[in-house]
Amino acid sequence: MNANLLKEQWADLDLDELRLLLNEHMRGPGQYGDLSNTRDALYLPLAGSSCRIQLTYNKKKKRIIAVEPGAAFDSDEWEQISQEIEESILVGPMKVGRKHSFSSFRVLGSWRGERSGVQILPPPDDAPCARVEIAEHPFILEFPIRESNLWPVTNHRRMREHRKLTLVLNVLLAGRTSLAPLRSEHFWASVPRDCGRNEIKWVQRFFFAKLPEAIIDVLSPPAAERLEELDPAGYYTDVGHDGEGLRVPADLDKSICSYLELSPTNRAKFDRATFWMDMASRQWTISMSASFASLVSAVESFIDRGVQHRVCCEQCKKDVSHEVPGPTEGFRAFFEKYAPDASLKKRRDEMYSLRSNILHGSDLMQLDQDLAFGWDPPWFNERELHGELWSLTRIAMRNWLKNAPAS
Repeated sequence: MNANLLKEQWADLDLDELRLLLNEHMRGPGQYGDLSNTRDALYLPLAGSSCRIQLTYNKKKKRIIAVEPGAAFDSDEWEQISQEIEESILVGPMKVGRKHSFSSFRVLGSWRGERSGVQILPPPDDAPCARVEIAEHPFILEFPIRESNLWPVTNHRRMREHRKLTLVLNVLLAGRTSLAPLRSEHFWASVPRDCGRNEIKWVQRFFFAKLPEAIIDVLSPPAAERLEELDPAGYYTDVGHDGEGLRVPADLDKSICSYLELSPTNRAKFDRATFWMDMASRQWTISMSASFASLVSAVESFIDRGVQHRVCCEQCKKDVSHEVPGPTEGFRAFFEKYAPDASLKKRRDEMYSLRSNILHGSDLMQLDQDLAFGWDPPWFNERELHGELWSLTRIAMRNWLKNAPAS
């Protein structure tokens, strides 16, 4: 077997960034070999005599575990790639990335986290704006990233960190904080006209506003008006659509820092949970059942289950096997620990039972299958359960972030 070209000192290398670097050098989409075998190897730029390197993947971990020379391997080229990895990917100056996000409140001023280096700015004066208050209102999010000499890598970092931080803010801020989806869609829409009559058009979901520089050296100057900071104790219950625009909790900078300081394992858990929280919002208009299941998935992102491990029992002094609690018990335990006063055990059991029925195909929420009368018990009970789970999950995620377990 050929030697693995991946060096031990590259253990912290982001393999997505490695793939971007290889794509710049190899200029090919890659090719599989014998498709009758397992597809765990990709040949760049092509298979056979044109192959310069072979990438071997671990399917379970979804990672590149080996880079091996191919028939057309060029050692000088690989030396250049190695140098770029060590000088441009693993190290680099800190810069500020910028991109548009959206809030369900108008962003009328700026906020800056002195420790986190994250800044919220109002949109440019010439940016498109919504005529109504309850909408997706654009704002500029600035955040620290490490610059690479290779623009595709730097831009990948900008887009990745923007997405992650926007979804974190979706949990830490009142209302909804979102970003434009990666995969756009087309749909029929009622478009207002100046004459007063709406026009029906087939439109594409899209947003664009000028952002002269995607990467800058330091944070932009703050706006003349600053976003109001409120006591976290009442922030999430008191803030609503009252015309005041976006406000932030006074501990926002601390919370963002808590996220940035998470271990890789805990960061991955929190990122999965914020993804499912965002999905719950996106799915709400399509399927209440899918939205509900996404909320449960957000909770399950934090639960380690189904793994047996051996520990020494202090009472009997023997090695005994203990199993991590199953999903239902883990779901209840998570809320009991991180949102202990917010719900009763019976309601948590109802939530997980409904989720299981939905995902196992034995049930749909009433709104997804019948005409729903708002005050009738079947619809109203499920709607209340959905609202309670939404609120509970956000509370528990914020509390988990304040006191994340060791990983």
